[in-house]
Amino acid sequence: MRRDLVERVRERLVTVGGGLTDAKVADAFRAETGGVASDLDTLGAVRELRQEFSGTGPLAPLLRDPGVTDVLVTGPDRVWIDGPDGLRRTAIAFRDDDSVRQLAQRLALTAGRRLDDAQPFVDAWLPDGIRLHAMLSPIAADGTCLSLRVIRPAGHDLSALRDLGAFDAAAEELLVRIVRARLAFLVIGSTGSGKTTLLAALLAKVPAHERVVCIEDAGELNPDHPQIVRLVSRPPNVEGAGEVTSRELVRQALRMRPDRIVVGEVRGAEVCELLAALNTGHDGGACTVHANSPSEVPARMEALAALGGISRSALHSQLAAAIHVVLHLKRHHDGVRRLAEIGVVTRDRDEVVVRTAWHAGQPAPAWSLLADLLAERGFPC
Repeated sequence: MRRDLVERVRERLVTVGGGLTDAKVADAFRAETGGVASDLDTLGAVRELRQEFSGTGPLAPLLRDPGVTDVLVTGPDRVWIDGPDGLRRTAIAFRDDDSVRQLAQRLALTAGRRLDDAQPFVDAWLPDGIRLHAMLSPIAADGTCLSLRVIRPAGHDLSALRDLGAFDAAAEELLVRIVRARLAFLVIGSTGSGKTTLLAALLAKVPAHERVVCIEDAGELNPDHPQIVRLVSRPPNVEGAGEVTSRELVRQALRMRPDRIVVGEVRGAEVCELLAALNTGHDGGACTVHANSPSEVPARMEALAALGGISRSALHSQLAAAIHVVLHLKRHHDGVRRLAEIGVVTRDRDEVVVRTAWHAGQPAPAWSLLADLLAERGFPC
């Protein structure tokens, strides 16, 4: 099939937006050929175009590997993967930068997004739960960059995480008490530190009679619990319509008779609705946040709340009333993700501070604060 026809069909499909289906490909092909193609020719063209517009090409074996979390292409002969052993360069190579560019455009089309010289970067979700980020040259000076984050349902329970070395039996019991006492908590750490995995394992310990509403950008959370309601946000289509934000989903969750509200990851203005929800009687809520240490949580939350128009003083007041505990995960050089610290959220005059209650398997100076919180709710240490 002529390359110019393929590109015209691709451009028409991007304009239509939405997921890639055989019907849409057939309609676009007929429109670009003036509707004169026979049904047999159209059927053959659809097969050929589907191969052109879908699939991950030479990256497919990497994405199927259950141990791979990220596939990163920084050049035709520079393909990296991330996983339990950290970043590793693979032997996979593309023919040239055009091949990488075509794959990036193909994936963008699958996600219903545009990627070309006029729109040289894209951040989108693929239908199979892979997060796509791509940037074309010359914006990417050394060639097209492609990043694929493989989102796998978090399936480990607390016992499995303990066996993997994330914490010991005493810490496991402490985490269960935090959940059962309905203390609201944040799980913090860097990308790939295991925040979502720990959150899912903790949600599995929520009593079965409680209804938990989870809001996410992607369906990672799937805890073993009978009362989980999962809401997933939706990005806008190519025309800028149809967006459903996490902030709106938090508002909707309040109308769904939740016992606990959980946000898979707070990264923007939805923190305002989450804090408001946790201050209206919904104890035991939780979320994950990117932060390097518990002490940095107040500043991180300030920055996110500013996106929603909440002042610094109002944020500290709401944060102090809404969140009780901070769980800090770190990924170590040996690839093991460990619970490094548990902090307690307290007030120091007009500001919130996070004091260390547990560190590296041992009680820390603010241990009594955590013990008091648990004892007040009937779960003494």
